[in-house]
Amino acid sequence: MKIHKISKFALLVAAAGIFASCEDTLTETPSSGYDKETYFDSAEKAEMAILGIMSSISDYNHYGQDEMAMPASDDMYFSSRTQSDNTINDITHYRYNSGNNWVEYLWRMKYQGIDRANVAIQGIEAMPAFETDATLRNLAGEARFLRAFLTFDLIKYWGEVPFTTAPADAYDTSFRPRRTYDELYDQVVEDLHLAISMMPWASAGFSPERASQGAARALLMRVLLQRAGHRLLPDGTFYRPSSSVRHACYNEVIAQWEAFQENGYHGFYPAGYAQLFKDVSGLVLDSRENIWEVAMYHDQGRRSGSAWGIYNGPAVAQPSGLSTSVAAAYMGRAQGFLLVIPEWYNFFEESDERRDIAICTYRYIWNANTQTQDKQERQNTSWYVGKWRREWMPKGQANKNLNYGDVNFCPLRYSDVVLMAAEAYNETGETAQAWQLLNSVRERAGATAITNSNYQRFIGRNLATVPVNQYIDDSNDQGKFRVALYFERGLELAFEGQRKYDLIRWGVLDKAIKLFGEKTAVNNRTTPMYQASQNFIHGQHELFPIPLKEIQSNYALEGKNNHGF
Repeated sequence: MKIHKISKFALLVAAAGIFASCEDTLTETPSSGYDKETYFDSAEKAEMAILGIMSSISDYNHYGQDEMAMPASDDMYFSSRTQSDNTINDITHYRYNSGNNWVEYLWRMKYQGIDRANVAIQGIEAMPAFETDATLRNLAGEARFLRAFLTFDLIKYWGEVPFTTAPADAYDTSFRPRRTYDELYDQVVEDLHLAISMMPWASAGFSPERASQGAARALLMRVLLQRAGHRLLPDGTFYRPSSSVRHACYNEVIAQWEAFQENGYHGFYPAGYAQLFKDVSGLVLDSRENIWEVAMYHDQGRRSGSAWGIYNGPAVAQPSGLSTSVAAAYMGRAQGFLLVIPEWYNFFEESDERRDIAICTYRYIWNANTQTQDKQERQNTSWYVGKWRREWMPKGQANKNLNYGDVNFCPLRYSDVVLMAAEAYNETGETAQAWQLLNSVRERAGATAITNSNYQRFIGRNLATVPVNQYIDDSNDQGKFRVALYFERGLELAFEGQRKYDLIRWGVLDKAIKLFGEKTAVNNRTTPMYQASQNFIHGQHELFPIPLKEIQSNYALEGKNNHGF
């Protein structure tokens, strides 16, 4: 189903103006653009408040661009550029410090969105008709979902951070101390449970650009698995919850999966895996597999929109020597900043349609003689992230600006839900059910089902290249599944923002980065390209530094940053 985004984003842009409070960090002086005590007097204004939160998330310095850097340099991809830039290159090569511009922007944008959500939740839930009005309850559920989503980002990136559910209304009350992991997780889980109780499930015709009950359940599954895993504390030590806490998390993940099964709407994209990503770049919206998308729209004349498929897609040379009207018939420019660890290409079976979607082996160069953008194959040390591409974007729509586009980002996809359920089943001893779910993902992509009997055939060849069973024990059936899942989540969800945080919660990020750094062809040169393997410091780089400006201005932090910064 195709849905045009212009009208929605006209609202998003307009809505941004009503939320001027707490535009920067927690310590900014609020300057509200409206009186929140009297603003919430209609469903239309409540809707505008939700769009205000969404406009913060969709900002170019948030999920439009800067978010691409945070999960990069796991064991799958890295920045093609090695020079220091105080932004994406330093983040992906683990050279960042507390003054990194993108780290600061993202800190600011997440707190901006949270404060807008705080205002919306307080305002909508105080409306007289809230308890009985389904529309208002749905909007409050969306606000709680969005606050949970942003708070979970804070936890993943910075660990224990300042937090409040109260709208910022005075300078002094903006100074907050850190909250513990458990306090933060408790708030996220509470918000998601309430969102589930307030929002309906998606159905045919529902836009994935709006949150639904399925989105809240999927995010809750992810939060629970992260909560059950390893975490880095501010002092540089690691902690993992007790077995009983972990199993409670796994059991609730299974309960959420059962709710998906009972509802029955969400499933694999009917047109297949390859077409799913071609359609995302083609601006097609369908909520069956893409449970929730961050909506993007480039407004001409403004630094806005999406860099998906432009920074993290195959490089495309722009046409030259042509008039603007003629150039519009060609693909726009794409820089192709992010490159793939090429060994992953051979982890896919030949029949697996995910391989040539996830990994792009070519770029487009400009041929001045024929005035064409010609495909040029690349060496394996220069292959690109391929899930978003200029060539799949509509001509004209994609070229209204050379640097920006309208491609959405999807943080919550059904196949991830399936694999999260599979992981929970395995961790609770139901490994046969876990294999069944994992293989449903493989079979959709045209890959062979894996069982204990053929494990060595399909996983053994991967282990011959990168022996991850050195740090994930595969001596029993449960362990074999863990190793298979290590690869499968990479194959299915490559470059979608989850991999790094999977490796952290499994307690293996440092080991995976070092192992792939030793084995990959991209480091067989005088200047290694995958510099994460040299720069990553265990016990430091699992978290980002709190921005220096926040440390200096928020006295409640007592001048203490995360370990190593």
